This record gives sequence, C-alpha cells and structure tokens, in this order.
Amino acid sequence: MSRASQRVRSLTLPYAFLVVMAVLSAFPLVWIIVSSVKPASELASDPLSFFPSEVTFAHYGKVLFELGALRNLGNSVIIALATTVLTIAASTTGAYGIVRFFPRVGQKLTQLLISTYMFPPILLAVPYSVIMVSVGLANTYVGLVLVYLSFSIPYAIWMLTAFYQTVPLEIEEAAQVDGAGKFRIFLTVASPIVLPGIVATAIYTFINSFNEFLYALLFINSSDKMPISVALYSLSGSEVLDWGAMMAACVVIVVPSVVFFLLIQRHIAAGLSEGSVK
Repeated sequence: MSRASQRVRSLTLPYAFLVVMAVLSAFPLVWIIVSSVKPASELASDPLSFFPSEVTFAHYGKVLFELGALRNLGNSVIIALATTVLTIAASTTGAYGIVRFFPRVGQKLTQLLISTYMFPPILLAVPYSVIMVSVGLANTYVGLVLVYLSFSIPYAIWMLTAFYQTVPLEIEEAAQVDGAGKFRIFLTVASPIVLPGIVATAIYTFINSFNEFLYALLFINSSDKMPISVALYSLSGSEVLDWGAMMAACVVIVVPSVVFFLLIQRHIAAGLSEGSVK
C-alpha cells in the first residue's frame, strides 16, 4: 500500500499540471463556442459573461447561408485536397527515388529541399504574384494550388525520405527476383510499408493548405472563390463588426479541424515515430 500511495502521489502533480494546461489551452475555444450562441444584444451589453442567458443559433444561419460560408468552406476543401493529392504523388516518387537511386547524395538533396523553408512566405509574395499574373493564373484555384505545391512538396519529400530509408532492401530484392519491376516494387512493396508516414504527411499537408491565409489573400480576389480563412478575414472589414457572426465563423473553421485532428492524431504519432527509426 505504501508503494501504491507513493506512486499515486508521484503522479498527482504531473497529471494536475497537465489538466490545468489542458483547461487553459481549451478555454479560448470554449469561449468562442459559448459566445457564438449568445444573442447579439448580450454580446454588446455584457461581453464578459461566460454563460449565455439565452441560446441562439441565428449567427450560424447568417454565416452559413447569408454570408456564404458553406461555399467558402467548400473552396478550402477543394484547394486542400488538390494540394494534398498532388503533393503525395510527387513526394512519394521523389523520396523513393532519392533513397534508392541517389543514396550517396540523398542527404544533401533533402537538406537542399528543406532549405527552401528558410525564406519567410512574405518574401516570396512578390515573385509569386509576378509569375501568376504573367501566366494568367491569378485569381484561380490552379495558381493557388501551384503556390502551395512549391513549399509543400519539398517538406513532404524531406519527411518521406526518412520513411523510405526504413524499408529493408532485401524485401525489394526478393520482389525483383519474383519478376516485379521498379515501379511495381515502389507501388506494391515499399509504399505499403511506409503507409503510416504517407498518411501523416498527407494530413500535415492538408491542414497546412486548409489553414493557409497569406497567399490565398493575395491571389484570390473573387468572393465566390475565396477560401474560408480569407472569408473570415473579410468579416472584420465592415464598419460595425458583428461579433456573433465572427464567433460563429470561427467555430465553423476551427472546430472541424480540431475534431479531425483528434480523430487522426494516433496516425500522425505512429507515422512520425516510424520515420524516426532508421
């Protein structure tokens, strides 16, 4: 009993600290959700009250139907999905090629690719804008996806290189003896082994593309093509800010991402842990 009590006491403080930090981290999100169901009059008269005197979903109706947030949310999903699919297709073949065909210079190549993240995004805004306008891709999904691919693919290749290095060469040699070609080995032997890493990279790419704001603000001008992050920013441009609509829009953007991340966090952890073992 003494050992059990000592163990409970030793774990009490760390768990209490984690509970406090979790509450502090979740409090802003809870505050936004509670504020989104408050009447506009209560938000104006007593914005610091936590529990609403009356629950209303009028702000969600305004955001989703009057302001067209559903259309903007669909735009974000389309852009993020296109970026993720193209990034995974390019980065898996690129990472596998580096590991198997350029093993000596593979480390240098990955370092060169990841060095593109040394430049802040705002520094590349002007060159990207000039290129997009010159090729006629301004205010288009294609142009925005190409911009996202330019910094998603290098990072994805850098991540997936570590995963493909964990694939035993003997397995591929056995498949080659059985008559499998290089592309078939890559597709049916190596890639299934590193599938957790591919899933983790795809999720990371999707979340980054979905939440990206700077380039979407610069390159998308039409309201019907705006992603949800830019549409939310446009709400703050009015002379009188509708805090209820703003809180509801924040919930529409943030809560699905949080729920999605909670559902797939095990896949991310498993993928990252496998990639760290070489």
